[in-house]
Amino acid sequence: MSELAPLDYELSLLSRLVEINTESVPKKGYSECASVIVEEAEKNSLTAEIVDGEKGANDGLSRPNVIVTLDSGSDTTVLLESHFDVVPPGTGWKYPPFKLTVEQGKAYGRGTADNKAGIVAVMGALRQLSNEKLDVNLKLVAGVDEEIGGRYGVDYVMSDWGLKGDAALIVDAGPESLFLGASGIIWGKVTVKGKQGHAGYPFKAKNAIEEAMKLIDCFEDYEKLVEKKESTLHAPVGSPRKFVWGRYSVTMIRAGEKENVIPGICEFRFDRRLLPEESLENAEGELMDFFKNALDETGCEAFLELVNKQNGYCTSSDLVFVQTVSETIQKTTGQRLPFAAELGGNDGSFFAKNGIPVVCYGPIRADTHYHGVDEFVYLQDIKNTRDSVVNLGKVSRDKIV
Repeated sequence: MSELAPLDYELSLLSRLVEINTESVPKKGYSECASVIVEEAEKNSLTAEIVDGEKGANDGLSRPNVIVTLDSGSDTTVLLESHFDVVPPGTGWKYPPFKLTVEQGKAYGRGTADNKAGIVAVMGALRQLSNEKLDVNLKLVAGVDEEIGGRYGVDYVMSDWGLKGDAALIVDAGPESLFLGASGIIWGKVTVKGKQGHAGYPFKAKNAIEEAMKLIDCFEDYEKLVEKKESTLHAPVGSPRKFVWGRYSVTMIRAGEKENVIPGICEFRFDRRLLPEESLENAEGELMDFFKNALDETGCEAFLELVNKQNGYCTSSDLVFVQTVSETIQKTTGQRLPFAAELGGNDGSFFAKNGIPVVCYGPIRADTHYHGVDEFVYLQDIKNTRDSVVNLGKVSRDKIV
């Protein structure tokens, strides 16, 4: 198929990356995947270095964030970020999750859309630009641990190692909009205490599951409270509401050891999504106040631990960089994309907290089954992302800042 010829390099690299299982928790494939990216960079006359977040985590688990640089000698640098860690594949795949399958304009495999396609699109762009005279420097930041919060991934690269840049394009989004923000995150774990006992004598025990259900029911009011919050930024195309809104979901419940044992401990976990411009500190305070009141109301014995929290961010549409990226995508695809914010979070928050303007665009189209079974990426979206980065790399520095 002649239309695939321009993507030969990108598909070859994507195939190599997809074959490596880079799940966030075990991290066993991280070093191998990083080595492939470094090898490809050096093969294409680009410089590459590894910033290992393990130096911050200090737990013996390597977190090799890769920085690939195309240095034009400019004093202006555009950062291009993507990540190569993935979520577990799950079961029920028609296509093998760790082998690239190209079929009818789609490439299947775990991490194809989220987010190894972003890496190959940028690598393909840097490869094309490597022999051209540019007015800006370009750096690919291929991060790790994004799927579990990114503290020792891109956050470590930016905040601890001190990577600098003038603007950032996060290649970890869909092509339906140009995203100017992303939602903040609070992950919480509630541990509810009861009294373990024999199921034949429930009156001598206190069922922690039943106690937890009282709190979960009480938190329905909290869910209604946060859903009333509304952002100034539009929600993605296809969302049930026009503007991004607050969200709260119970996502995990764990309790019990055996059918005939009343559990003495029940744990439930939740995900709270903040508005892009919502203060993390205020949201945390509001949550803690509600939890305290819920304990008073239910009489439950429980404690709340926040296991992860991350600010959202909101970039002004008036910035020169935002307009430049918008014009670049229009030049590439013929489409003027609407501005919106992501309902999920991404590594863009780590750039934003370091004062770097952030926008998001990429190949993760809404229907690509990312995080699901038979994840895929459209080949056209890889090409559009690559070519948009090529056109962005050719702009003058005054179009960046």
